[in-house]
Formats: sequence, C-alpha cells, structure tokens
Amino acid sequence: ACARCRPTRYRSNALAIELTKRGHKVEQQKSFPVHYNGVLVGELIPDLIVDEKVIADPKVVSAFNDAHYAQMIGYLQITGLKLALLLNFKSAKLDWKRIVH
Repeated sequence: ACARCRPTRYRSNALAIELTKRGHKVEQQKSFPVHYNGVLVGELIPDLIVDEKVIADPKVVSAFNDAHYAQMIGYLQITGLKLALLLNFKSAKLDWKRIVH
C-alpha cells in the first residue's frame, strides 16, 4: 500500500479490533467480483463489513465530497448491502455520514 494510505489502514485495523471486542462480526478486505456485460472486469474490496450488513469506510479527509458518496453507492450496489457508514478521522471529533441504498 502507498505511504499515505497506511494511516487509514491503521484506523481500519483498530476499528475492527474495537468492534470485534464489542461482539460484532467484522470482515476486512472481503473481495467482491465486479462484472460488466457478464464479464469479470475486476474486484471491489471494501475496508470493513460489519455484521454482514454495514460497510464501514474509515477515511482521513478534510471533508466528505460527492466522490466519497458515489463510491459508497457503488459499493452498496455491488455488495447487495443496504447501509454504509463513511467515517472521517481527520479531527478530534469523529465526523460520519450514513448512506442508505
């Protein structure tokens, strides 16, 4: 992974540990096939899937933008899940957005 991506990975790992300690099932880096016209074109790998229901995507950004929301909608479409949480660890106070599809 790139050097600037590592701090998010640490947060993702720590979040997975904390959620697991609280009794949640957490899957990290689960791969989902992506098809176009019936042909496999790649894979989608969300950071965390919690309790087989929620995609949790930790970020370190100044603010969420339309690209973040669009990415989560795409993740939800491909995984078949209905709920995603964008989590921003940029400042001392956690900023989060709930995305329903």
